[in-house]
Parts: sequence; structure tokens; C-alpha cells
Amino acid sequence: MSRQPIDRLPRWLVAIGPVVILGALFLTLYLTSPFGNLGAVDDASTFEILWMLAVIGALAGVVPVAIGMLWFPIIRDLDRRYLHGFLALAGGVLAFIAVEMTEDIVEHGAEAEQTLLAVGLAIAGVGGTFAVMYLASKWRQRTMATAEKSGLEIAYLVALALGLHSIGEGLGIGVSFIQGDSTQVMLLVLAFILHNVMEGPTVVAAVARDRATPPLRHFAAMGVIAGGPVILGGWIGSFGDSPLLAVLFFAIAVGAILQVLIEVADLIRFDAEAVLTRINAATFAVGFILMFLLEDVLTDVLLEGSVLGL
Repeated sequence: MSRQPIDRLPRWLVAIGPVVILGALFLTLYLTSPFGNLGAVDDASTFEILWMLAVIGALAGVVPVAIGMLWFPIIRDLDRRYLHGFLALAGGVLAFIAVEMTEDIVEHGAEAEQTLLAVGLAIAGVGGTFAVMYLASKWRQRTMATAEKSGLEIAYLVALALGLHSIGEGLGIGVSFIQGDSTQVMLLVLAFILHNVMEGPTVVAAVARDRATPPLRHFAAMGVIAGGPVILGGWIGSFGDSPLLAVLFFAIAVGAILQVLIEVADLIRFDAEAVLTRINAATFAVGFILMFLLEDVLTDVLLEGSVLGL
């Protein structure tokens, strides 16, 4: 089995290291409030705005995904049954994101003046993306040299689906930034950090079932694909708050996630035949509930704290 430097780290360090890094990042941002002065955003040049949004997007997207991926050595040491459970947990995370973004599609579609166009974009985005990824998956299966499913390929698909979802996160940051709403920018960044740290293990769970650990460049590439689009979304959001554009991006992400959920189920079935086991059902539910707590409940708590001046 090929071993990378990340595999040789002490397990206790792998277990608590990401938590310590995440806590330090969260505490530093919360105490220093680096986005507290956006009053001069109107006087900033386009380059300065894009640069600041790139920094903010990296903090909210790429960094937390990378932190979550540090748990990879622990995930790959799991028994095959529990590894399948972790893949199911990843499925629960993706399912929650899909449900949440479906709500966003409805919300932004209602805000759009051209309702029929919004409905058309939603259907085209979900259906078109699902169809393209499904056909690409079938083509890949036909052209594979061996019958063995590659976890690395599935991991890249998971990263792509999460990246499409991350564009929607960036849209919210970009709109709030250009409006000079520093409090909302801070809340979104803090919430997305805690939200996106779970995307790291979600991405690498499929890789863990492969015999060999891929080179670190693959981890870096998947982290950028999954978290980097927050930057792109921030740039787009800074140029205008378009409900129709939001509908399209969210719909594309939902279509991608639906196809990825099928891929994850097929990956489990390839190893174990039965997808719906007690462990898999329980971990799927845990993933869904955990994301609900991190996304909805945490955001509400942060918003209440900001209103009360905490």
C-alpha cells in the first residue's frame, strides 16, 4: 500500500489536530472581526474588491475543506462496514445540502419578476446537470480498463458537486460585502467555516476505500474544487444580486448532488451489495442532522447574538 506523509502522522494528532486548527481559526476571526470596516467599499477599486472577496472566499471555502480532509488517515483505517457508514454519512451531508438548496431555489424564484423563466432555469439546471453527469458516468464505466470502481473518481465528483453548491454560498457573501454589511459577512464566513469543515471528510471518504493513498496533489485539487467556488460566487455576487442567477446556480448544484448520491450508493453496493444497512441508515441520518445543526441552528444562534450585541 502506498503511503503518503499524511498517513505517517500520529493518530492522536490526526484526531485532535483539525479540531484545534478549526477552533483557532474560528476564535481568531470572531475576536478580531477583520471585516468590521466595509464602509469604504464604495471607494475601492474593482481589483481591491475582487482581492478581498478572494481572501474571504478562501477562508470560508478552501481552508475549512482542507481542515476536514486532515481526518483522512482515521477514515481509511476504519473497518469496511464502518467505512461504508462514513460514505453514507457523506450522503446525508449531500442530501441536506440538496434539500436546503431546493428551498433556496423556491425562495429566489419567488423573488424573480420573471417567474416562468425562473421555473425553466430550475428545471433545466437540475435536469440538465443530472443528465450530463449521468451520461458521463456511464461513459466512464464503459471505458474503464478494469471492473473495479475507483474511489478517487467518485471523490472528484463529490468535490465537483460541493463546489457547485459553494458558488451559492459565495453569492451571499458577495452581495453582503458590496452592500457594506460587515456583520452579515462575518456571520456568513463563520457559519460557512463550520459548515464546510464537514465537506472535507465527505470528499475523501470515497478515496479511503481504495488500496493506495493518492498523491497529495489530488487532495489539494479536490479541496480547491470543493471550496474554491466560494470565491467565484463572491465575485459574481459583488456585481449584482440576481435571483435568476441564484436559481440557476442552485439548480445546477442540486442536479450534481443527485447524481453523486447515486454514485456513492453504487460505490457501497460494489463492495457490500446491500446499501441499506442499519449502520448506513444511522450514519446517513447523522450526516443530515449534523448539517442541519451546523447550518440552520448555528446561523440562527449567531444572528441572535449579533442582534443582542454579544
